[in-house]
Amino acid sequence: MTDHVHIEQFKEISDLIERKSAHRPKIGMILGSGLGLLADEIDDADYVKYSQIPHWPESTVEGHSGQLVIGNLEGQSVVVMQGRAHYYEGYSMAQIGLPVRVMKLLGVETLFVTNAAGGVNPEFEPGDLMLITDHINLIGMGGLSPLRGQNIDSMGPRFPDMMNAYNDVLRDIAVQTSIEMDIGLRQGIYVSLAGPNFETPADLRFLQVIGADAVGMSTVPEVIVARHSGIRVLGVSGISNKANLDGNTPTSHEEVIEAGRVIVPKLVTMIRGVLRNIG
Repeated sequence: MTDHVHIEQFKEISDLIERKSAHRPKIGMILGSGLGLLADEIDDADYVKYSQIPHWPESTVEGHSGQLVIGNLEGQSVVVMQGRAHYYEGYSMAQIGLPVRVMKLLGVETLFVTNAAGGVNPEFEPGDLMLITDHINLIGMGGLSPLRGQNIDSMGPRFPDMMNAYNDVLRDIAVQTSIEMDIGLRQGIYVSLAGPNFETPADLRFLQVIGADAVGMSTVPEVIVARHSGIRVLGVSGISNKANLDGNTPTSHEEVIEAGRVIVPKLVTMIRGVLRNIG
């Protein structure tokens, strides 16, 4: 038994999804704030609202549509989460990881995870894409892990290794794709905080010192569950704003959503290219 979820729930949900769609996806995608328009690119799509799925955590945040889109993209069968839940919305970490567990039962082998993030690295600009090379799990270091509770042995080991959490082969493909498609691609370390408040200038200076290049309020719990389940991961952050290191540049969610309009075309091109290259 994990915290608030169990394998019978995963099976119940996966059975429901398989009844609603004939597609059998091998690739999963989780889309962050303002990035959900990528789902509009899916061909032969089936749609399942989160509200129709038992036990599924529903997002309450603007920019998260709240539905699964299942279909084809660049010849690959995909299941796309158009919006995600967050810890700050009141869900447990295990509930946040539930969709990835379901993806595993559906047959997903590769997960693309995207987010909108603040640029801690002073060289980063709003609208940049950052390939995630590793993460700093400040929430998890305090004990908030999606793997807390009895381990589900059928899905993964009690103590999963997090080396190469963001698959190096997939990262190499993404870099090569960015060169081929002439898309600027930063690389860096993502740090996950609980939110929902944005960081103080002192917070951000601390994050910069410990090696973070971008900061957000998601992604890491899903990546941990994916790696526990044997799913390989490619992560991309859309840099939505520059860090308020000097205390003179307030950050707003509206700014994040607006930056997504600039980021989405590049992200769509990038993901399409990666799908072609891994195919």
